[in-house]
Amino acid sequence: MSKVHNFSAGPCILPQEVLKQASEAVINFNNLNLSLLEISHRSKDFIEVMENARNLVRELLNVPDNYEVLFLQGGASLGFLTAAYNFMKIDGSAAYLNTGTWANKALKEAKLLGGVLEVASSKDKNYNYIPKNYQIPGNADYLHITTNNTIFGTQLKKTPISRIPIIADMSSDIFSKKINVSDYDLIYAGAQKNMGPAGTTLYIVKKSALGKTGRTIPSMLDLEVHISKDSMFNTPPVYPIYVSMLTLQWLKNNGGVEWIEGINQQKADLLYNEIDNNPLFKGTAEVDSRSNMNATFVLTNDDLKDEFDSMWQAANISGIKGHRDVGGYRASMYNALPLESVQALVDVMKELAKKHS
Repeated sequence: MSKVHNFSAGPCILPQEVLKQASEAVINFNNLNLSLLEISHRSKDFIEVMENARNLVRELLNVPDNYEVLFLQGGASLGFLTAAYNFMKIDGSAAYLNTGTWANKALKEAKLLGGVLEVASSKDKNYNYIPKNYQIPGNADYLHITTNNTIFGTQLKKTPISRIPIIADMSSDIFSKKINVSDYDLIYAGAQKNMGPAGTTLYIVKKSALGKTGRTIPSMLDLEVHISKDSMFNTPPVYPIYVSMLTLQWLKNNGGVEWIEGINQQKADLLYNEIDNNPLFKGTAEVDSRSNMNATFVLTNDDLKDEFDSMWQAANISGIKGHRDVGGYRASMYNALPLESVQALVDVMKELAKKHS
């Protein structure tokens, strides 16, 4: 079988060795002659999976002891509302940095509970940059940021300096680079980018920050409830958590977050260098806001679209069609995408330029 270079924006590429081990567990998990999908989530075999997954998160991100790690459900889309319920006080307010579709959706959910201030937005230029020099209100309950914007190809390069707690949706760049967890009161992230398949969501929350809103929180949205039940208030998504555990173990075995951050930088540098130096392409995001996870670019001559599409498809490249809000192309370079796949795309871009030089 010829290799497919998978640039899908999510659900996305996972390590082949992880997929192999995960597929075996569907048939026979831990030599039980039972599938992972049919054993009790209360069994010692799955409890061990859950604990291993949470411990790997702690180790890889150096999570402080005063933070809890949870694997829940609902994706980051439920996280938008969960964050607001657990951190916005009755008659309170929150500040939101609007950098794209998902940031805007998070802001919309928070408005259901209280006052929301949009501290800055890049909507004026179709979200192709990260705003700078904005004021963060000192009396808001928290500042919410989206660290990477998959659709528009932008990424926060630095955590804002804030007097109020920071909540971060890190769905598409968690585990791709080093972070300081203590900069945040809450981090949440859907698994389906760098961690595992869709179906589970990681929460890393500062325990002392909870229980201060003065509001009644529905049980399924109450992080204190989930902490008290060790992520098992209801039946957890056993398979996504298991595959996430395997992926995190793969990351640890190969050198951890520091190792993958270096490789991710190499991949981004390789592709952006070609975008900037090839006269047939141009990037859509401002240079200082470019994402290392999602590179967005367009052709400078739309007449070449059919030819370029045929070329990259013939090279077994998959998943680079741009989102409809941006157009063009989007190459998602999550952790499991090898450098050779980026090189394959760059080679096609070079060949197109050579043919039309």
